[in-house]
Formats: sequence, structure tokens, C-alpha cells
Amino acid sequence: MTTEADSFPRRHARTQRFTLGAPRSFTVAPDGSRVVFLRSGSGTDRANSLWTLDTEGGGERVAADPRALLGGASERLSAEERARRERSREGGAGIVGYATDAAVELASFALSGRLFVAELRAGTARELPVPGPVIDPRPSPDGRHVAYVARGALRVVAAEGADDRALATPEAEGVTYGLAEFVAAEEMGRSRGFWWAPESDRLLVARADDTPVERWWIADPAHPEREPSRVPYPAAGTANADVRLFVIGLDGVRTEVSWDRARYPYLARVHWSAAGAPLLLVQARDQRSQLFLAVEPDSGATRMVHADEDPTWLELFPGVPCWSPSGHLVRIADEGGARRLAVGERPLTGAQLHIRAVLDVSDDDVLVSASAGEEAAGPETGEVHVYRVNELGVERLSQEPGVHTAVRAGGVTVLVSATPDRPGARVRVLRDGKPTATVPSYAEDPGMSPRVTLTQGGARRIPCAVLMPRDYAGDTPLPVLMDPYGGPHGARVVAAHNAHLTSQWFADQGFAVVVADGRGTPGRSPAWEKAVHHDFTLSLDDQVEALHDLARSHPLDLSRVAVRGWSYGGYLAALAVLRRPDVFHAGIAGAPVTDWRLYDTHYTERYLGDPAAHPETYAKNSLVTDEGLSSPAEPHRPLMIVHGLADDNVVVAHALRLSSALLAAGRPHEVLPLSGVTHMTPQEQVAENLLLLQVDFLKRSLGLGAG
Repeated sequence: MTTEADSFPRRHARTQRFTLGAPRSFTVAPDGSRVVFLRSGSGTDRANSLWTLDTEGGGERVAADPRALLGGASERLSAEERARRERSREGGAGIVGYATDAAVELASFALSGRLFVAELRAGTARELPVPGPVIDPRPSPDGRHVAYVARGALRVVAAEGADDRALATPEAEGVTYGLAEFVAAEEMGRSRGFWWAPESDRLLVARADDTPVERWWIADPAHPEREPSRVPYPAAGTANADVRLFVIGLDGVRTEVSWDRARYPYLARVHWSAAGAPLLLVQARDQRSQLFLAVEPDSGATRMVHADEDPTWLELFPGVPCWSPSGHLVRIADEGGARRLAVGERPLTGAQLHIRAVLDVSDDDVLVSASAGEEAAGPETGEVHVYRVNELGVERLSQEPGVHTAVRAGGVTVLVSATPDRPGARVRVLRDGKPTATVPSYAEDPGMSPRVTLTQGGARRIPCAVLMPRDYAGDTPLPVLMDPYGGPHGARVVAAHNAHLTSQWFADQGFAVVVADGRGTPGRSPAWEKAVHHDFTLSLDDQVEALHDLARSHPLDLSRVAVRGWSYGGYLAALAVLRRPDVFHAGIAGAPVTDWRLYDTHYTERYLGDPAAHPETYAKNSLVTDEGLSSPAEPHRPLMIVHGLADDNVVVAHALRLSSALLAAGRPHEVLPLSGVTHMTPQEQVAENLLLLQVDFLKRSLGLGAG
């Protein structure tokens, strides 16, 4: 008998979706002798330790234990560190990130705002006494220094702890050196703001001035005695932070890097390796043009290596741009209707693969992650594999159906594989392609296996996952719960076990659960992703198409259809019950974007354009304008709006404006405010009860009764 203490909602919350205890953040030494990674001590332990694995003998040891280093004291995080973790959706504790020198012999990390280093061969760790709170410490490639950010200043200290000094200090409030500005961290995938030279004698340092950015106030109404937080938020159509880049020597000499910042204000990527000059990727504000620039470090001058243009937008990809060891530009490009890998000016892949990321570049090949291209999408729905690519062809390294990624150096590959038939992810260490060790996971077993069918729906072959109750005998049609994310960068139809656990739990409450990844979601083709340009409502059209097509082959009761989602999925859920009440009979909108003018520049303008130039586009895609509420006045469909009051990404104004618009239109709805909750819901009790309340709402709204 399942007790409340070990119910799925409780365990799901306590284990942070069964991710605690799983190894992550792998680094391989260039000589292939060891693998460094993070892992907490159990499936309910949030505090990560730093570990090393000997690839020859397979033995593990702890390189740094946060509890020992802090003497049992609890962590204290600065506001800046909390913001960094919110941008990266980091819910762990202890050592949540680290960096190493080039030889992977010295690691540095911040813990409770203090700076620590670990000697990875010796297995010892110690604190460096420096001013704090410390953010993002990174050793120089030669291991002799550690650079870090404290109170907006970029500082450097010798690895033994001497000669700490500031290399760049903020000139005014709102200026930082060495940190990523909001849109870089939230939307560009650039979480850092400084990069060491391979010779360890200087750094590239970003200077961000958010003075031009509008200030918003994030308050906690449950605690009126507390002052609200004043945060810079670059909403669509408003000013961004001013970002510059400097070469700064360890002697303090500073040289500004010059490029046409007026035309290309976004500093999207920085790469500095021994294979070539520092390499920048800068984007225009409309993200339809970008330049790959090589930097001359002594003068700060730049020269163009490559330029891209696209009539819709240019996507950013992990791992590129970079130089190959022979000095050729490695990039991912949307060309000829496919997403291709290019080295120099030569494409090395064709339409058979949809490249996701570059994982490693060696003299012999490029390691990439990719899904099947448009024509081959059928047999591999939801799969992502690791491939070796060179001029001789393409070789797939991951074999079993699933979602795979890898880290590689020195002839050693760490292959991380999540599959539909096995909980969590398996981590194998391969030398020259042959398994030599595994990295065990301490994550808890969820205690259930999703009853999931990966398929496709409708004429567009929309990727879908269908989940039925585990005890369902197939005798009667079931009420349907659509459970999408449905938007850019958020594929949910994946060939992995744990990805479907929450959907399976909802299915076990008596629903047929359908997850559909329509146009705009990643992993299929550039045209598929870019179809939503200026029109997010296509996401809803594809949910409807998938639902109706699947009903022909699955026992779905189309007279009782609900939809739930979070973030973009929350927007989609509210859109569904407002625009298509003929299809959807209830909805739960979690942290929904309801007025796209209130969302950030880099994301929103990429898809919807400049709100001043395209007000009709924003009106059409909004939930709070007349166009947004233009569905028939009847029938009213039950809608629950859930929002964290401390959310600084999708601020609670979205939920409040939607509620006000619904009230003015005479539309019944419920609002569930989550006090102290951000865009994540890490609090165990809140996360657990949120699942239970959603089931109760769905059963009430669809007339299913309780229990």
C-alpha cells in the first residue's frame, strides 16, 4: 500500500524529479586519465560533491565535500548567485558548478560565496581567503591563478592564495565585469562573462551596464514588511544592457575590443583556444544577421571570419562557434533546408541529420549530438544520438534508442544515455569506443515505468507521446489530458523514461495523456522550428490536429479534454481554452506568458519582432487583448492560473493581467498564487501539493468525481 509519505508527488518533489544523486557536469582530462564530475550522496541529497574517476582502474574518490569544507554550516547565497541559479534552473546545492585548468589538475568552485580550489590528483581541497561573495571562479589554463567575480568586479588570485587583486572594478551602480547580463544567461545560453587566454596571461572580459534597462519591482505580498526587489528587466521593445568586451592583462592593462556594436549589440558567444585568435559571435537585435569575428588581442581590432543572414531568425547552438585544431571555423548552419555541421566553408552533414550541438572537436573528427532529419523522423521519434563526423562520413556512437550526449578528451568519451526502458541515465566511460567503466548514479528509482507510446499525429506527422493508465484494460474511452510544452527549445516527446513520469502519474489518475510537439519545437528541421515566426497560435493548431488524429486510433473521449502546461505550456493551455472551447473543456495555465510585451527582448523579438513595428502581431498572440479574448463568449471553460509571486522571468503581472481581462469579460476562472516561488517550484511541499491540486481541479472541471 502506498502511503502519503512515499506517494509519487511527495517523492517527485523530494528528489527534484528524480535528478538528485545522478552524476552530471563531466570533464575529461586531456590525457584521458580521469573524469571529474558532480554528484550528491543520495537521491534525496541536494548537496553535490566534486568527484574524480580513475579511467584506468575505475575507482572513484571525493575531491571536495561541501559539508566538510563548510564545517557543517548551512550555505548562504548572495542575491547575484541566486539569480545565476534561477537563470540556469539550478535547484541543487553544495558544489553546483566548477571549472578546471587545461590539464584538469586544479578545479575551482564557489561555496556559500567563498572560493575553494581542489587538487584533483591529490584529492585535497582548500579555501582561498578572498573578498566575497565569490561568483564563477575559473582557473587559468596553466593552473597558476584563479579569476572570479565579487561585487561586480573581476578579480584574480594566485592559486596558492596570494596576491589577490581587482583587474576591473565597476565604475558605477549597474555595471558589472565578468558576468553575463540577463538575456545572455536566460536566452542565449551564455552563462559566463570572462574567458582566459590559452597562455594564461590575460582574459577577455565582458562589461555589462544595465543602466539603460527598465527597472521592475518584484514584491512578496505575503510579507508586506519586506522591501520589494528592484530588478532590471529588458522587456520586448525596450532597452537592453550595454555590453562591451575588453582584453585585460594580469598587469591590469586594458584594451577594448571593437566591432559595430550599434548594428550587432548581442555578444552571443566567445571562444578562445590555442587553435586561433579569440572568436566572437555577435548578433543584430533582430537576430536575422550575425558575424563571426576574430579578435587581435593586442589592438582589440576584429576581422570578419564569416557572416550569416536569415529572413526569419538565426538560431544559437551549444559548442559553436569554435576553431578546429587546424584552425578552421566550426559552426552549425541552417542551409538547404537542413541544420548542418560546417567546418571551414564545407558542410560535412546533409539532410539526414538535424544537428543539435557540437560536443568536441579533434584533429580527426567533430563529435555532435543530432536527431534524425525531416525525412527520417518517423522511426526515431524523440531520439537524440551522438555521432562522429569527418570528411569521410558520419558514424553513430550511441546505439540503443534514447536521448544521448557525450563529453570527450584524450581518447576517452563519457557517454550519457537516457532510454525509454530504464530509469534515469546510464553513464559509460569509453576508451577508443570500448566501455571501460561506468559512473554509478545514486538517484532514486521512481518505482513506476511509463506506459508510453511514441508516435506521430496528423498530416504534419506531429511527434506525440500517448500515455495510458498502467491498469487500463482498454475497454472504455478515457478523458484526455493534453500535457504540452509546445514551444521553442522545449521538446517533450523524447525517448527517455523519466521524461514521462509526471504525465504517467496523471494518466494513472484516470486520463489518457497526450504530449504533442508541434511546429516551433526543436529537433526536426529549421522550417519546422521557424514556422511559428510571428504566429505562436500555430502551436495550438498542432495540438488540436494531433488530438483529433490520435482519437482515430486510441480510446480518447473527445467530450472531456483538458490541457495543462507551464511557462510556454501555460500560455498554450490558456490559449486553448480561450480560443478553442469547442475542443478543450478545462485548462491549467502555470506561469503563463499572457502579454508578450512583458517578456524579454532576445526571446520575444526573435519570434514576434519589434512590438513597435508589429503591434498587430503582439495583439494576435496575446491573451489579454481583444484579439486574445476573441473566442466565443460561450461556453466558458474552467481555467486555473498558477503563478509564483517571486518569478523574475515570467513575472506575476502576466497572471494578474489575464485574470483582470477575464474578469472584465465575465469569464469564470481560478487563480492560485504561490508565495515565494520563482519560475521553478523547488519547495518540496509546494511542488507536491501543486500536483495534487491540479488533479483535483481537472476532475472537478470534467465532472469525474473525486478519487
